[in-house]
Amino acid sequence: MIELKNITKIFNRGEVNEVAALEDVSLRIEEGEFVVLVGANGSGKTTLLNIISGAALPSKGRAFLHGEDVTGLPEHKRSRWVARVFQDPLGGTAPELSILDNFRLAALRTRRKKLKIGINEAFKASVRERIAVLGLGLEDKLQQPMGTLSGGQRQALTLLMSVMDHTDILLLDEPTAALDPKSAEVVMETAERLIRNYNLTTVFITHNLRETQRFGNRLIQMAGGRIARDLRGEAKQQLELEEMYGWFG
Repeated sequence: MIELKNITKIFNRGEVNEVAALEDVSLRIEEGEFVVLVGANGSGKTTLLNIISGAALPSKGRAFLHGEDVTGLPEHKRSRWVARVFQDPLGGTAPELSILDNFRLAALRTRRKKLKIGINEAFKASVRERIAVLGLGLEDKLQQPMGTLSGGQRQALTLLMSVMDHTDILLLDEPTAALDPKSAEVVMETAERLIRNYNLTTVFITHNLRETQRFGNRLIQMAGGRIARDLRGEAKQQLELEEMYGWFG
């Protein structure tokens, strides 16, 4: 569960370029909800994700994960709850290391003081089984350097790695924006399957209104650092593309 109470985030306070990225935002996301977050550039979407992940700390207000006050906790101390996949498929992985080594690093994400996970046959079999569900043939290429893969392949693997260790919350920051349509389809099908299988609480930023229409059970539109619309269930399902286009003028 994610709860934000009266969150304000101001950048460059007191300077001529002061910006209020978020203004008095309160939001509760229940366990297992799949929230799609939309809005124009500068509306506060990424800042909202940063507040949840700990990449940014609020100027005012409180942030809670599973009822625990994490307002002052930096990003690395929230990794036991939160995994994040970014827009750039080149990020989030070690390109010079093999696919297998990248999965080992992912498995150690929340266990920095207990580096005991080795690459034995059981671990290889587990990774191979996870990768096989993608249908990309990568389960037989575990020694291939991550940097030699296509953007879509890397993004799909990054999603799998995000749940290698215990994760409750998945933040998807425009994960398909840099991908071709076919790769984007594979990535989102993978994300949807992982969200369902692991009952992940998910926040997904996208500028693709067809993705907005297709995915998630809740839709939030940001505008001017505030929540402009919050639609669930049938209200979201009945949205037409033309109506959503109208939100952006």
